[in-house]
Amino acid sequence: MQDKEMVNDILSMTKSSLTTYANFIGETANPQLRSTIQQIRNSDEQFQYQLFQLAEQKGFYKPAAQADHSDIQTVKSQVGQ
Repeated sequence: MQDKEMVNDILSMTKSSLTTYANFIGETANPQLRSTIQQIRNSDEQFQYQLFQLAEQKGFYKPAAQADHSDIQTVKSQVGQ
């Protein structure tokens, strides 16, 4: 497996984990467990961002082009903000 494939695979798995943590946090009544999951999520978010920066620097990942102002306004009006 090439470096690019490994980095993108780890990024994908980490993003999936972050979604799972968010679901757990929203459904956890125990404050200590909730706090622990939040700490794990925060750590994974930091890791994901660092890996994203590395992938972007090496040309492994190219984010989508930024939306222009009119596109943002269109979306805002569609969702009622």
